[in-house]
Amino acid sequence: MTDYRIGIDFGGTKIEIAALARADGHEIIRRRIANPGHYDGAVLAIRDLVAGVDAELGGQGTVGIGIPGSISPDTGVIKNANATWLNNQPFGRDLTASVGREVRVENDANCFALSEAVDGAGAGRSVVLGVIIGTGMGGGIIVDGKLLAGAHHIAGEWGHIPLPWPRIEEMPLPKCFCGNEGCLERYLSGSALAQDWQGPGHRSTAGIEAAAEAGDITAIGALDRYMDRLARACAMAINFLDPDVIVLGGGVSNVQSIYERVPLLMPRYVITPRCNTPIVRNVHGDSSGVRGAAWLWSHDEQSA
Repeated sequence: MTDYRIGIDFGGTKIEIAALARADGHEIIRRRIANPGHYDGAVLAIRDLVAGVDAELGGQGTVGIGIPGSISPDTGVIKNANATWLNNQPFGRDLTASVGREVRVENDANCFALSEAVDGAGAGRSVVLGVIIGTGMGGGIIVDGKLLAGAHHIAGEWGHIPLPWPRIEEMPLPKCFCGNEGCLERYLSGSALAQDWQGPGHRSTAGIEAAAEAGDITAIGALDRYMDRLARACAMAINFLDPDVIVLGGGVSNVQSIYERVPLLMPRYVITPRCNTPIVRNVHGDSSGVRGAAWLWSHDEQSA
């Protein structure tokens, strides 16, 4: 059995590949290239990256890839991808044919959740909810080390459920690109927090905590609203899923006050008398994408 597994993080501007030791998951190789930005070029680039890793390590590792979208269980083509030229393409089949062995393709937020569940912030926990909060929002659910994808392959799409228990001042509910109104992404993404703080067009939350500590009233108000909204969202997840831990990733996970303030606010909204669900920051950071993609293959599996 080959003693390494390959994970690929397929981003909008870059493609990153890493090889992990099968025995303990330590990183052996990491490479990064620019994303060609078109379908045929991307397939060939991934083929060449995998071939390069195999040549350097003298083997043939299993291959998994995380993408900003998902595979339709009905047709096998990509849907909901931010890189729109991926949509309606049989990416998994084409990669398998190009690489010469099965390539497992999964949503990047699911890969994040899997990485953190296997040997990250959720290690040793039975049910892990992993959430990426950046420019947008995504999530994944891991149960006993296995990804819960769902019948439509959309389980964990936390960003596109409504903000629970909305306040009068939060009305009218903002329109979302998905076609619905009041989605969590419109309130909890990094962009939403930045705009609540500094106004329309702003996308970065860098410095918001320092500004609040310095007495910036708009920063204080934005953080207060954000903490309560995130507490409501986490409480809703606890009420229907009751995970052992909620792991945060993405740029907003760097807002340190979340981990103290949100758990104190959640009991108001959770239906159990005590709420001890930890809200924790990820361990692997930007490496969770490639690591989770590699973990799409379990220890005893070997690609055909």
